[in-house]
Amino acid sequence: MAMTAASRASEDAGQTDSERSPFARLTELLAPYKPGKPLIALSLGEPQHPVPGFVGDVLARHIAEFGRYPIARGIEPFRTTAAAWLSTRFRLPRPVDPDSEILVLNGSREGLFFAALTAARSVGNRKGRPAILMPNPFYPAYGAGARAAGCEQIFLPTTRQNGFLPDLDALDEATLARTVAFYIASPANPQGAVATPDYFARLKRLADRFGFMIFSDECYSEIYTREAPSSALECAGPDFSKVVAFQSLSKRSNLPGMRVGFAAGDRNFLGLFHELRNVAAPQVPVPLQHVAIAAYGDEAHVEENRRLYRMKFDSADQILGSRYGYRRPDGGFCVWLDVSAHGGDEAATVKLYRDAGVRVVPGSYLARRQVDGFNPGAGYIRLALVADSATTAEALHRLVDVLD
Repeated sequence: MAMTAASRASEDAGQTDSERSPFARLTELLAPYKPGKPLIALSLGEPQHPVPGFVGDVLARHIAEFGRYPIARGIEPFRTTAAAWLSTRFRLPRPVDPDSEILVLNGSREGLFFAALTAARSVGNRKGRPAILMPNPFYPAYGAGARAAGCEQIFLPTTRQNGFLPDLDALDEATLARTVAFYIASPANPQGAVATPDYFARLKRLADRFGFMIFSDECYSEIYTREAPSSALECAGPDFSKVVAFQSLSKRSNLPGMRVGFAAGDRNFLGLFHELRNVAAPQVPVPLQHVAIAAYGDEAHVEENRRLYRMKFDSADQILGSRYGYRRPDGGFCVWLDVSAHGGDEAATVKLYRDAGVRVVPGSYLARRQVDGFNPGAGYIRLALVADSATTAEALHRLVDVLD
């Protein structure tokens, strides 16, 4: 079924809100109120588990290297370690070349933003106004990158009916023919849906046919409670053509403030990406790259991280049950709850803050209205289970008490 104008998002619908942070909007929404109980913030996806114990020692050993300008490509030991980790973690068609198929990033967010600019400059002529496609709800960096690149933003609704992933069968050829890039997040933020290898393979066939780039946001790939998620690189073919995966240590290693990640994949694209980032993007301090080398070389702290999240989802299973359409996500650390029967997402957010001291995010703030007025995030709230287990359980109990 072709995607009609009424079923995909308009670039202009909600344009003012689309340029603002959902957290700035949340602050304004809650400004007239005070939390009714000691505040528990589940709104921001900022990991609060302990920082790995090796971080301080590694920084101390390399402290003098803060006195050097970093190179944009990343130091060779970092690129080698990242490439080795990819080959160990995923079933790649071949090992990634650390010299041409890895770039260090100042966190995956800046990489995802600058990738849109590179795609708009490097992808060939489009049949119509160039467009960048992304899931809806989505990570704000995707939209910001598309706007900066001068491309039309096309938001693809992700709902329970389509498994919370963009419906590839609903894309019409006219849209695909002018597509510059397609952002996909797996595990998805906020719903935690995981793309299968078959899904990635189908998306890759579309990219090959229509000549657009796939930007696979995999920053939550190491947070899961069942099977380990796949990577788009596994289905990218022997040359990784048209596919770039973005990784980060923020979630995997509880290092959101360190701002280190990497991009891997299509060497031709990454060559152009490097040229842009070399003059426009923030570079990663060398001591932080050494911390990243240690982090990608150690799985013990990642396994402990998953154990802590598993405990919190066990609590969510018990406390929430089947309320609010809850189901344990396949990946990530967020809970996506349907509160449409409780006044809607904004009303429920205010009520939880005012009466329970629990701060969450309205789902409509994480998404955009479609042409027909439908917002796929409306009626939902997002909870990030980043606090410790006891605090998380307390917040969930308060939520049920107030909403029920």
